[in-house]
Amino acid sequence: MSGSSRREIALLTNPTSGKGRGARARSVVLGRLRDAGLVVRNLEGRDADEALDLARQCVADGLDTLVVCGGDGMVHLGAQAVACSTTRLGIVPAGTGDDVARYLDLPRRDPAAAADRVLAGRTRTIDLARSGSKYYVTVLAAGFDAVVNERANQMTWPRGQMRYNLAMLAELRTFRPISYTLDLDGRTRRLDAMLVAVGNGPSFGGGLRITEGAVLDDGLLDVVLFKPVTKPDLLRTYPKLFRGTHVTHRQYEHHRVRRVTIAAPGIVTYADGERFAPLPLTVECAPGALTVLA
Repeated sequence: MSGSSRREIALLTNPTSGKGRGARARSVVLGRLRDAGLVVRNLEGRDADEALDLARQCVADGLDTLVVCGGDGMVHLGAQAVACSTTRLGIVPAGTGDDVARYLDLPRRDPAAAADRVLAGRTRTIDLARSGSKYYVTVLAAGFDAVVNERANQMTWPRGQMRYNLAMLAELRTFRPISYTLDLDGRTRRLDAMLVAVGNGPSFGGGLRITEGAVLDDGLLDVVLFKPVTKPDLLRTYPKLFRGTHVTHRQYEHHRVRRVTIAAPGIVTYADGERFAPLPLTVECAPGALTVLA
């Protein structure tokens, strides 16, 4: 990094992310950053609220870099603190999904290499999606995918992607299409659908490319609809999400908008894998709201 050799930056870690990978990565990164001559605030919240307070304090203190060590949930937390500020966000991936790291082509299994990206200091400015005062980086799930996320979060076993797969199979037994009202940049649509997803980036859930084609810095959101399909068809389509080849499905729709309002009964949305807000909800693009070290 340029400037004073004694510049202070912050390292905020979720030690439990990725089955303890967060704590292991922190010790590697901390040594790497301090060996490079940086003064590092080594931070860890007792819970998400305290971690967010710590992150916001770093921004208030004028630190130019906040490095988060963990999964997409930690990136989500960091984005709330640094959005629309001059503080840059560095990312050391240590989660199970790490979709933001995929977007930015960051090393996902080598914390020392991720620390070197921070030290290199190269920045990229990307958009965020915003609803009220809350932001997200990846995708907002507002249908079957959100219902599955809600169930998966209530399960204690197994870990990782398999828990999501099992939750999906469990929800599929009773799932019915949802009645949505959408406002897409002022155009109203009323329809039944299996899911609605609003992407700032192209994937969520560890590489599920639901909003294939979404670009991080185009000033637009990508709204994807899956209109009603049979349950066997949904199961057949699911593996295609990892390759982004679901886009040819006859019940798939893709819209690019600056703002979308979604209304549907009984749905709690998820964004960056975190519980976000109940519907109805308005989401808009916040162009250039986040500066990342990438």
